[in-house]
Amino acid sequence: MPEVIFPGPEGRLEGRYHPQKERDAPIAIILHPHPQFGGTMNHKVVYNMHYAFYNMGFTVLRFNFRGVGRSQGEYDQGIGELSDAASALDYLQSMNNNSKHCWVAGFSFGAWIGMQLLMRRPEITGFISVSPPANMYDFSFLAPCPASGLVINGTADRVAPPADTVNLVSKLHEQKGITITHQEVEGAGHFFEEPHMDTLITSTTDYVKRRLTETTR
Repeated sequence: MPEVIFPGPEGRLEGRYHPQKERDAPIAIILHPHPQFGGTMNHKVVYNMHYAFYNMGFTVLRFNFRGVGRSQGEYDQGIGELSDAASALDYLQSMNNNSKHCWVAGFSFGAWIGMQLLMRRPEITGFISVSPPANMYDFSFLAPCPASGLVINGTADRVAPPADTVNLVSKLHEQKGITITHQEVEGAGHFFEEPHMDTLITSTTDYVKRRLTETTR
C-alpha cells in the first residue's frame, strides 16, 4: 500500500492510500483515535476498518493527524484535526473525481471528528462511528445529522460508557430523513479486543454493503 504525503493546513500530512482499479470506485476516509493517547493511523481498529472498506471495493485513505508520525504540526484540541480531515478528503476526492459514494469512518476521537466532517461536507453519503466518546465531547452539533450511518460500541466500554452512546443515538433518532443504525457488541471494550474485532468488521461490512445497494441516503 503506497505511503502518501499530502498538504494539510499546518504542513504535510502522512497517509496510506489504497486505490481500486475501477475509476468510479466509492471512496472512504478512516480517522484514528486521540493523538495524545497513542492514537495513530496504524491503530488496530483503524487498520482493520481500512481493509474492510478496501475489501468491499472502496478506494481508501487513512492518515495521521497533525503531530502524529510524520505529519507536521501539533495537537489542536480537535479544531485543527477537523481541518486535517477536510484536507485528507480533498486529497482523496482530487484523485477520484468519478466516485459516486463517499464514506467516513472514525474510531473514538476519530468518530467525533468524523461526525463533524459530516456537517461540513454534504457529499458524504454514509458514516461508521466506532466507540464515539459521547461522555467526553459535545455531539450536539449534529442538528440535523445530514447522513445515515452506523454507530457501534461495546457493552463493556469503560472509556466511553454505553449509556452516553445510547443517549446520543436516541437524540439522532429524532431526526427525519436519515436512519441511524445502532449496534452494541456484547462484552466488547472500547478497543474491540479479540474476539470482538471480527464482530466489528463483520457488522461494518454488512451495513455498508446493504447501504451501497440502496438508492436513498
